[in-house]
Amino acid sequence: MTADSLLIQALVYLAAGVVSVPIAKRLGLGSVLGYLIAGVLVGPFALSLVGDQADVMAFAEFGVVILLFLIGLEVRPALLWEMRTSIFGLGAAQMLASAVVVGAIALFLGADWRVSLAVGLILALSSTAIVLQNLEEKGLRQGPVGQAAFGVLLFQDLAVIPLFAFLPLLAATPVGVDAAAGHGHSILAGQPEWVRIVATFAAVAGVVIGGRYLTRPIFRFIAAARLREIFTASALLLVVGVAALMELVGLSPALGAFLAGVVLAESEFRRELETDIEPFRGLLLGLFFITVGAGLNLGLVAAQPVLVISLTVGLMTAKFASMWAVGLIFRHSHRDAATMAVSLAQGGEFCFVLLTFVAGAQVLSAQDAALATAVVALSMAMTPVAFVLYEKLVLNRTTGLAEPERLAFDDGAPDVIVAGFGRFGQIATRLLTANDFSVVLLDSSIEQIDTIRRFGWRVHYGDATRLDLLRAAGADKAKLLLVAIDDKDKAVELVKAATDYFPNLTILARAYDRRHAYELVRVGGDEVVRETFESAMLFGKKALLRLGLSDRRANKAVTVFREHDMALFKKLAPVYGEEEQYAMAVRDSRETMEKLLTEEMRRLSKEEAEEADNDRAAKRRLEAG
Repeated sequence: MTADSLLIQALVYLAAGVVSVPIAKRLGLGSVLGYLIAGVLVGPFALSLVGDQADVMAFAEFGVVILLFLIGLEVRPALLWEMRTSIFGLGAAQMLASAVVVGAIALFLGADWRVSLAVGLILALSSTAIVLQNLEEKGLRQGPVGQAAFGVLLFQDLAVIPLFAFLPLLAATPVGVDAAAGHGHSILAGQPEWVRIVATFAAVAGVVIGGRYLTRPIFRFIAAARLREIFTASALLLVVGVAALMELVGLSPALGAFLAGVVLAESEFRRELETDIEPFRGLLLGLFFITVGAGLNLGLVAAQPVLVISLTVGLMTAKFASMWAVGLIFRHSHRDAATMAVSLAQGGEFCFVLLTFVAGAQVLSAQDAALATAVVALSMAMTPVAFVLYEKLVLNRTTGLAEPERLAFDDGAPDVIVAGFGRFGQIATRLLTANDFSVVLLDSSIEQIDTIRRFGWRVHYGDATRLDLLRAAGADKAKLLLVAIDDKDKAVELVKAATDYFPNLTILARAYDRRHAYELVRVGGDEVVRETFESAMLFGKKALLRLGLSDRRANKAVTVFREHDMALFKKLAPVYGEEEQYAMAVRDSRETMEKLLTEEMRRLSKEEAEEADNDRAAKRRLEAG
């Protein structure tokens, strides 16, 4: 490949992504589909602006390696334990059920049992990017549906690793490890089997031991230089080095990258690593999806449109039915189970990777792999449409509940408007009404309003982000707006709208976490309260008391911590968004706070000891006198 052709191809790929992805996002299709569409347009079956994809695909597949490293960084033992039911229960059941159903259909259609098993396992995977984006846009990401779906997706991501090892074993004509891996030649080729096994275990042990004991002091040394480009280069060096080591011993580079991520999941540099590597992951995965799109055989789709569409609808129906049944078995409501099922009904990003992998391992023929790839891509394209239809037909219709009666707003100026009357908003409202402040309550949940009105609360139904509803509620006359809605994006939207159109309002907003708090402040929130901060402080105080600290010391610890945290929140606001600076500033400030808190606790302990000594001395004098 000449320099000119390389530059021209780079120009084509970048232009295709830059043009197609924003349009796809605007249409609600998501970035993954945008990249796929871009690849189809520039590929040999459409405009034919790029040639052979082999060289580019070999480079783009490194994006998958980086993705698995980042997934490994998220697999912390605490997270796995907290979500164990969703991940290892619901996720494993979904994977097994979908694989069995899809594999059985493939077997019924005449495929060999090896091919059926491979197709079932691969097509059981769903698209992490599409599912999470859909749930986020619909306000379901933080609820039970979002948490369960995330657990299923995390299990699928974890399952990719053993699939890389298992699928080549299904080849009718066994191939060597090196050929199956498709990632270059092993230095162990031709060596005795025991040498390969020992070298493999040695490589894995080297990654684990090196990641736990060597990388931390190295990264501390590099971080002390405070040169962002060097830290970024070091992060990439780590991923490339581990991937190369796995390749040399005949294992998948993706396996090594994932293992390195897991080892570093508890490292204090986890966030910096994520931040530095994330742009490369996005860019290389985008390139990977473009090459997949360019490689889609549109001639095959055009020649057999009925077959391709039928297989796509059949795949989505089979996965929907499997996930819905599994959701019911795990005691989710019919509505939540159906929502999870329609969200996870498509093929996923790793299907493209694994289909290419098994074709190289001679498990599937090139024609079957091309057909399956087309089906996966079409299922991803149909998912946003399917979710929109489901939303209109199911989510926007409630079982046994009509839309709440529209209550008229009272005349006069309310003191406070409360947007969101769930568990959080109710407590604040009761404090306000107990002190004789007039309050207008807004909520958009039909079920919540139906329940709350039974207890005598006058809650108005509607979306608080609508300006006409805010005006009708008296926002132009009220003194205070309390934003207590669950949806993070909606909360930000509401704060921004209220700031722009009702400058008289003082806005007090509930934040999900620290990042959300910064977003709310940025769009105009006058004061922000993190929903778990004070309860966590009280929780910590009770722990200190149970451990034997005096009430005075426990209260002082809470006060010092709160004051320093609030000061830190304001201090770091200017660097929020600049991840590396923000992370380093947080780390430095945390160390400062721990020192201050330790010194204050030691001072109080010394004072209490002196007071106790004085009390004992006074008591002895009284007894002696």
